[in-house]
Amino acid sequence: MLRVLSLIALASTLLATSAAGADLKVTSAGAVRGLIAQIIDDYSRQTGQKFEFTVGTTGQLRAIIGSGFPADLIITSAPLMGELEKTGNVTPGSRVDLGRVGIGIVVRDGASVPDVSTADGFKTALVDAPRIAIVDPSSGAVYDPHLYGVYQRLGITDVVTKKAVMQVGGKEVAEAVAAGQADIGVTFISEIIPIKGAKLAGPLPSALQGYVVYAAAIPKASTDPAAARAFIDALISPAMARRWTAAGFEAPK
Repeated sequence: MLRVLSLIALASTLLATSAAGADLKVTSAGAVRGLIAQIIDDYSRQTGQKFEFTVGTTGQLRAIIGSGFPADLIITSAPLMGELEKTGNVTPGSRVDLGRVGIGIVVRDGASVPDVSTADGFKTALVDAPRIAIVDPSSGAVYDPHLYGVYQRLGITDVVTKKAVMQVGGKEVAEAVAAGQADIGVTFISEIIPIKGAKLAGPLPSALQGYVVYAAAIPKASTDPAAARAFIDALISPAMARRWTAAGFEAPK
């Protein structure tokens, strides 16, 4: 059974329902949700392994994992993984860096695509857009500190704030633009590519870009570390390299 859950408010339900069954419990950051969901579907068909798949922003995952939510495998940003490793709750030697992803600009498919290849072009695109979809800072998106630093650097913090169409996560940013609820959005490239009706206008200019590495690891509390290890091996197999690239990821650095 594959279940994708994205709201921290559902954590108590997850705790109540996940105690029984042999599903491999994977808790993942939203930036990798599209690709991991596809891989889980394929892996499940090939091996018969069943999954529970929980998704959230970095802030939500920090709260979920801290609450004691059981997981056999966690996939999250390198900064949060570093926090978790310091707690001693991650199996030593189980961490594997999967890839890094940058921030992109999304517009509605069919709309004119602004030139965002330079810092000035990116600034102009946001200043000219009537509505800008961004992740609500209270959700704790991992790239928020960097992105708000970019807005400050360009002198457009107030502009973005006034025009903001707040969303719970990056996927929702792309969906809002695709649905015409916003004219432009900023989120991870990997959360733009899978959304029908959304178009990647381009990555954040290199002078402004901020990459985030994503990693997988096995918690000490995993009830099936062997199955978790097998799934990690599948994620990093040479056969998966093209899928990671197509989903907007680069090799970790």
